[in-house]
Amino acid sequence: MLKNRYTMKNRALMSLAVVAVGLGGLAAGCGGDDEGSGGGGGEARSGTITLDGSSTVAPLSESAAELFQQENPGVRVTVGTSGTGGGFEKFCRGETDISNASRPIDDEEAAACEGNGIAFEQVSVANDALSVIVNPENDWAQCLTVEQLNTIWDRGSNVDNWSQVDPSFPDEPLELFGPGTDSGTFDYFTDAINGEEGVQRTDYNNIGEDDNAAVTGVAGNRGAMGYLGYSFFAENTDKVKAVEIDGGQGCVAPSPEAAQDGSYTPLGRQLFIYPSDKALAKPEVQAFVEFYINENDAIAERAGIIPLNDEQKQEALDKVASLVGGGGGTETAE
Repeated sequence: MLKNRYTMKNRALMSLAVVAVGLGGLAAGCGGDDEGSGGGGGEARSGTITLDGSSTVAPLSESAAELFQQENPGVRVTVGTSGTGGGFEKFCRGETDISNASRPIDDEEAAACEGNGIAFEQVSVANDALSVIVNPENDWAQCLTVEQLNTIWDRGSNVDNWSQVDPSFPDEPLELFGPGTDSGTFDYFTDAINGEEGVQRTDYNNIGEDDNAAVTGVAGNRGAMGYLGYSFFAENTDKVKAVEIDGGQGCVAPSPEAAQDGSYTPLGRQLFIYPSDKALAKPEVQAFVEFYINENDAIAERAGIIPLNDEQKQEALDKVASLVGGGGGTETAE
């Protein structure tokens, strides 16, 4: 089981979380041994790197920032959590160097970037198994189908009792917790479950970008349900449990293995960063992005997030090289 070293307090992220590891002695001892990491190499770097966007990707970027700063104490990395949509708004205005995203950029967002002369690449940095969570006392909903989830979460649904989901389920009030509309997790879940991005009932407990609020809400209510990124579930298995999902091929529990091998459908996904061409022209940003990919296993383990496989790492490095070399840019949603 992946283990997150961050405390719950750290996960209650402010609108801008400044990740600073200003330990010069420690940095001197850590830096420069691995020339392939993109982080050290004995070269003194300075400057500020700004990231914003997805709250799901934020712990991974914070982990990357801390490890990178240990090798590069002259560089300050900040990680904000405006949500995927809010992050793209800032990124396409040129206010950030890198955008964290839990879904691909959409056409409207890409057009905004293009209009401001900002080229970018979609770079995978992790895998995720978007998790549907319930209270530990829930002993009836071990596995739910996509159709059942749609019945619960679709626009216009008035389901408010578990017995309405399945006649075999008990007469237990159903309370729902989910992210806000700026969240990439919201976009992904609604597309996968309800068939259209952004389509969902509105009478639920909107947690915004505070995934811990979903954990607290579900943990405190026997009949509650929520959904969030795998890392937030994995660090709270003592408070909530995850439902297996039947996407048509049988029930599959969210796990690193299921996310990486593609069997966790339709809620398996990749997580991204979007660096701009202008940002990558700065040596410290290029070094940070390359470090993020080359040291992905250690970064992901530290953050409790599912790492890239070797093929995904190479693809990510190729995209960064293309953008740095001037041959890439502006990859839009598929």
